[in-house]
Amino acid sequence: MRKICFVLLLILLSGNFCKAQFYKSVLPSPEFSSALEKIVLDFRLNFSTIQGNALVNAGETETYESVVKLPGASDCVIYKYHSKADTTASWQGTMYKGDDYKEACKIYENVFRLVKKSQVRWIDKTFVGFKGDMEKPAEELKFTVSTLNFELDDKRYKNFQADIEIISNYNGWEVHLNLQTKHPDDNANG
Repeated sequence: MRKICFVLLLILLSGNFCKAQFYKSVLPSPEFSSALEKIVLDFRLNFSTIQGNALVNAGETETYESVVKLPGASDCVIYKYHSKADTTASWQGTMYKGDDYKEACKIYENVFRLVKKSQVRWIDKTFVGFKGDMEKPAEELKFTVSTLNFELDDKRYKNFQADIEIISNYNGWEVHLNLQTKHPDDNANG
């Protein structure tokens, strides 16, 4: 009888452990979701409450450090635009910088998955997420971007989206997450 109870206890414990590991591998970490939520919610305020020290000002663009950083990001910056056509801001996190294409692809796909699976708790306590399909990268393309649209019926977020991009440059490969408004006329150019 003791053997049967012991075996049943082992099965129950291993079942709970496997279930926890399954959810851990599928869902984003609470740290990632929380940071993403803070960034998305602050978009309403042109990222002003997460804006840190000024980095570079060039022409009609000011660059600031972001005080909210996503886990795994090396650089997180806010760009503020001051042209007649665009007075918005965008947020960018550098998720990978290196010369390993396979590692860059792995991170690109993982960041896409994390953003798509994350839920943002909106002001009215409902949950909102991003929707879209991943563009598969190819080493010969040198640039691939996947766009996820924020599914919210609020005019401030009408064209708000997450762009996950993998880029080849003279230093190797970079993976970025951009949170920004995509203006309808931007699609005509690319």
